[in-house]
Amino acid sequence: MAFQLNTRKVGQVLVVEAVGRLTLTDGHTKLRDLIHVSTGEGAKKFVLNFVQVEYIDSHGVGELVRCYSVVRQTGGELKLACANRKVLDVLEISHLNRVFEIHAEAAAALKAYGEPA
Repeated sequence: MAFQLNTRKVGQVLVVEAVGRLTLTDGHTKLRDLIHVSTGEGAKKFVLNFVQVEYIDSHGVGELVRCYSVVRQTGGELKLACANRKVLDVLEISHLNRVFEIHAEAAAALKAYGEPA
C-alpha cells in the first residue's frame, strides 16, 4: 500500500493519520512536505497517528527527525500515537523513544495537549 496522509483538526491540534509504509520508496517526502506547509500556515501542535503504519525504515526515521526538527524550530510540539510493535522497536533501537512523546492512543495524545478526543 502506498503511503498516505489524512489530516483533521481537533481544536488547535493537527492530527495526521498515516497509512502504509514510511520508507524511501513508499513515503518519500510526503510527511515532511505536509509538516512544512502546516507550520508555514501557523500550526504548532501535531499528533502523528501511526495506527495504520505497517513499517518504518531508516529513511522513515530520518523523515520523523526532520519533521520533529521543523516543528520545534517554529516553537511547536509533535507527539506520536498508536505505533505498532514493529514501529516501536525501530523507535527504541534509534533511541527516538526518548525524543518523541509516544502515546498508546490518539485520544491520550490529544488529552496531553488539553484537547478533548
